[in-house]
Amino acid sequence: MLILSRKVNEKIMIGDDISVSIIEVRGDQVRIGVDAPKTVKVFRQEVFDAIRAENKAAAESAPVLPQLDFGGAHREVL
Repeated sequence: MLILSRKVNEKIMIGDDISVSIIEVRGDQVRIGVDAPKTVKVFRQEVFDAIRAENKAAAESAPVLPQLDFGGAHREVL
């Protein structure tokens, strides 16, 4: 892990098109701004973990298919 020190209004660049700006430091909280292309998804860690867990649960569950009732009679349509 790379650890960097920054002051308010200073930035960190990630690649050519993602920047992380230090907006405010108040006590033990730091407000940051992330400027990234719309194709790059940016999440807080707890939201990312929740999305990952939900996706994993959905992938592991069996699909539920609706029961179709044709009223006891059906015919083949050509």
